[in-house]
Amino acid sequence: MTAIQRLDIGPRMSQAVVCGETVYLAGQVNKDVADVTGQTAAVLKQIDDLLARAGSSKEKILSATIYLADVKSFADMNKAWDAWVSAGNCPARTTLEAKLAAPEYLVEVAVIAAK
Repeated sequence: MTAIQRLDIGPRMSQAVVCGETVYLAGQVNKDVADVTGQTAAVLKQIDDLLARAGSSKEKILSATIYLADVKSFADMNKAWDAWVSAGNCPARTTLEAKLAAPEYLVEVAVIAAK
């Protein structure tokens, strides 16, 4: 039987779940910054921290899904993404516009990574 490890368990969800050699992160948001570039950078730092705790890293991300409150902010989000993503280890990525859980959230990022 494959062991399952959960990180930052809440009443509805865990922030990360490790099953076998795969790490699944919940969508990460951050409202401490008022612009998309800053929120994206903050979210990516949260992803770095969660992946490290799960025994992984951004170099091992397999897939990323990025949700933008306004697709017009695509270039601003990419400023932070491009500065962060591991050259030569870019994941498969999807970016789309979506109504996020709260109006102060401008970007949400969910990733799946190898361990």
